[in-house]
Amino acid sequence: MNVLNYRVMGKQYMIIERYKPGRERDVYARFEKAGRLLPDGVRYVNSWVNLEYNICFQLMESSSTGQIEKWVAKWNDLVDFEIFPVVNSDTAKMNID
Repeated sequence: MNVLNYRVMGKQYMIIERYKPGRERDVYARFEKAGRLLPDGVRYVNSWVNLEYNICFQLMESSSTGQIEKWVAKWNDLVDFEIFPVVNSDTAKMNID
C-alpha cells in the first residue's frame, strides 16, 4: 500500500483479541449468528488465530478510532482487546529515513 492509499482508506489497526476463558465457543456462535458486527466506517481486512484458538489477530481499517471503539463495545463481554494503529513496512521505512 502506498502512502496515498493509506491516507484515502484511513488508518489501519492491528487488533489483538484475547477470548475470555471458556468463551471461545460463544465468540464463534455470535459470529455465526450476527457476523462481525462492524459499524459503518470500519472495514475488516484479514485475521489470523493462534493454534490454541483463543487469540485472534485482526487487521482493520477505519478513519475513526471512535468507530473501532464502537465495534469493540459489541464484543467486550466475550473478548479483551488490544488495539494498535499500524502502518506497513514501506511506510515505516519512509517515515524513519
